[in-house]
Amino acid sequence: MYVRDAKNREEVWLLDHIESMGLDDTAFRSRDYVVAIDEESGEKAGFGRIRVHKFGPGSDDDDETHEVCELTSIGVLEGWREQGVGAHVVERLVEYASDQGFETVYTLTGEGGYLTQFGFQRIDEPRLPEPLQRRLEEKRDGVDPDAKPLAIDVAEFRVPDRLREAFKRAPEGREEASTDETPEDFGIDPDSATYKYDTGR
Repeated sequence: MYVRDAKNREEVWLLDHIESMGLDDTAFRSRDYVVAIDEESGEKAGFGRIRVHKFGPGSDDDDETHEVCELTSIGVLEGWREQGVGAHVVERLVEYASDQGFETVYTLTGEGGYLTQFGFQRIDEPRLPEPLQRRLEEKRDGVDPDAKPLAIDVAEFRVPDRLREAFKRAPEGREEASTDETPEDFGIDPDSATYKYDTGR
């Protein structure tokens, strides 16, 4: 099992699962996502995204544009849950945020209990950067009425040993999955595609 960047051809797959899980697809861009893959079967097990918000200038004394990093749209497919997949998706996203120079990562979710095991802590809403205050209102009005703000210093992020071990053993005991890629993986609608080539003759 490993986590890699999403590919452009996985856009349809991502959108399908984001919709089926009731996750947030606002300002969707497949390149913002990572995908967890079973290296033996090639089966996709989970995904998640970081979203960077730009804001500012904040005052007459502050004419700079600022950025804030939000972790969002984390999903683990049924059959892969409780196996550390989500933990490693979150870990990769936090690593990417750190690589981009962010010292703090925020998330707005009703599933905060899951994230606290990695070091995320609840914060007061007034402490949220301005664009995330708007995002919180939007999420509460839409896909996540129970959303609450959490944040973590990226240097404090930890994956519990039990989840790291579960991730290593994730494929064990699962039925053998098909390694065939579907038309949907390539953004093709099998009901309307003809699979014929137009040679211009």
